Amino acid sequence: MNSRYIEKEGARSRAFDAIWANEIDAVFDDVASYYDRANVFATLGLLGHLRRSFLSTIEVHPGDKVLDVCAGTNIIGIDLLKREPSLDVHAVDRSRAMQEVGGRVARGHGFHIKSYIGDVHRLPFADNSFDVVTLQWATRHLRVLEVLSEINRILKPGGRFYHCDMLKPANQLVEKAYYLYLTACVGLISWAFRSKAAALRCRRYFVDAIRLFYSTDEFSRLLTELGFESVAGKSVLLGTVAFHQARKP
Repeated sequence: MNSRYIEKEGARSRAFDAIWANEIDAVFDDVASYYDRANVFATLGLLGHLRRSFLSTIEVHPGDKVLDVCAGTNIIGIDLLKREPSLDVHAVDRSRAMQEVGGRVARGHGFHIKSYIGDVHRLPFADNSFDVVTLQWATRHLRVLEVLSEINRILKPGGRFYHCDMLKPANQLVEKAYYLYLTACVGLISWAFRSKAAALRCRRYFVDAIRLFYSTDEFSRLLTELGFESVAGKSVLLGTVAFHQARKP
């Protein structure tokens, strides 16, 4: 493993371990009821387009066993089931409140998604279990080396991994403007949706989590370092968001 990634993850842990351990659960319990609406607001109405673009990168076959990591409100799993109802879709998330919302939404569409509540850094599944794993809008809140290694472990040989998240822009001018936008946006969302204390305390964290994260190319190289192959990354919105896909050898 390249020492650069180990050093970066060490810096992220030193900066955020206390928040990840003591605050983040309460934040997502707070935002669960308005999470999807807040994301539409934060992306200036582009969330649906981003989701459709991400879904277009995901290859599924009839009967595939799919795991959505940090599944939140199950939007991706539901959309995949709409495309291919024979999928065996599982969801894992540390937030029970988010999964309760996601379960209701899935049942409203007539789908059953098997839900697991727990730490995604230690996935409760056997080696070589899944044909497809997805992870979106959450990696910046995780210990990346651990969760990606776990995803590699549970994928079947030839299994496919699909990732989407907000990333650190490679262009420094875009990066500076992006942080200003995020700072203003987080403040507006906190006010508009009447966020509670935990979410208010973490307003700066949501910007710093991007500041200490990876660019599109850095994340591609990290996937390769961790043993994935056929890695491809695509930046959108000036590098503020990226889609990645990779395979397990």
